[in-house]
Amino acid sequence: MRAARSLLFVALLPLFAGCQLLEAPRQSVSHAGQTRMQGELTAADGKLVFQPCQEQRRYIVNDAGGTSVLQQAATLADDSGKVFADLRGRIVSSASAGTESQLDVEQLYRLEPSATACDNADFKRVILRAAGHSPEWALTASGKGLVLDRAGQPPLAVPYVEEQLGDGRFNLGTEANGQKVELWVTPARCVDSATGSVQHMSAELRVNGQVQRGCAYFGGARDD
Repeated sequence: MRAARSLLFVALLPLFAGCQLLEAPRQSVSHAGQTRMQGELTAADGKLVFQPCQEQRRYIVNDAGGTSVLQQAATLADDSGKVFADLRGRIVSSASAGTESQLDVEQLYRLEPSATACDNADFKRVILRAAGHSPEWALTASGKGLVLDRAGQPPLAVPYVEEQLGDGRFNLGTEANGQKVELWVTPARCVDSATGSVQHMSAELRVNGQVQRGCAYFGGARDD
């Protein structure tokens, strides 16, 4: 619990400087010079630290994009104080020897309390992953097509077409195998009702007119 409380303390620090940070509108920025990375967030010496998967390097986190990563990580921290993070940012090297470099976080794709997310071998092949509950469903899109898994039904693997709708919205659709499947995606912070994980897009699944809602995120095969 001490580690989790430490992460909560780190998250509260910027709130004293100005609560308007949470309400700041997102700005359109270039990805030039930025890197997408996955790893673990922890609190250390009053700072939030990011360590990429399978690496020893660590970076001091600076929320340059107004993502609220500090507050959201504190909410999800377990007793170990660790949270899995999928993010995009710019590495700023330290001028002092022995001092950890800084990671200016610009985009937050996903945060979740998982100890195994770094071991997901399929992540780099996935274009988009969406899921919801009541009843359970999950949709994975890749270069080979999409696979829809639903509770009590066999997996549905079909080709699909993507349509861009503007403002970052898009949908994936198919009418293969006598089924009309549509996934409507909107760039908006979404919290998974079962796991508490935070994802950067909301999703609406429509199968033959039946609607279910959930959250979504881009996989490693999509550079958005």
